Amino acid sequence: MKLTALLIAIEVGGTVAFATSGLIEAMRKRMDVVGVFSVAFVSAFGGGTVRDLLLDRRPLFWVEHEAYLWLVFAMVITAPWWLKAALRDAGSRLMDGADAFGLGLFAISGTSIAVAAGMSPGVSVLMGATTAIVGGVARDVLCNEVPKVYQDHRPYALCAVAGSLAFLGLGELGLGSELASLAGIAVATGSRLLAIAFDWQLPGWRLPQK
Repeated sequence: MKLTALLIAIEVGGTVAFATSGLIEAMRKRMDVVGVFSVAFVSAFGGGTVRDLLLDRRPLFWVEHEAYLWLVFAMVITAPWWLKAALRDAGSRLMDGADAFGLGLFAISGTSIAVAAGMSPGVSVLMGATTAIVGGVARDVLCNEVPKVYQDHRPYALCAVAGSLAFLGLGELGLGSELASLAGIAVATGSRLLAIAFDWQLPGWRLPQK
């Protein structure tokens, strides 16, 4: 499937954002260079790989666009120079921001690719959410953490779903794909950043008291 220039830009942006979040977590855990590359790789490519497998899409997106792989490799190699300084200045805010932007970008990327593959709106939203969250889940598991999407209590997957729904809804209303994509990214990323800023909480699942 031939990707539009906008969709390629969205995938590149999502790859950089999630690779950055993986680099931050791996460096916090003081991993060696192999560990850092592994975490950055699964963070950047995990969601899109699962999406492509579920949609029976070959070759996988990072195999078809090998430049994505070299981009992550370059980020890992140069991380000691640019990331340590950024972490000193921004700390956890950089991690939250990178994660939120990756969430929004990959939610729309996954939804767009599913729509182009002829999937229904429901499946397309599910593919968007899968693309957006699986990389972060894999990152947290490799870093020996409970995945943020499951224990943070602040909306995460729901933000991806909201962005995907906004993208599809605006497309149905006749808005161009470019504007609909940007609006969907803004909804997903913006809602996640607002959830962090205002500490919005989802209710926990509690067993009934005996």
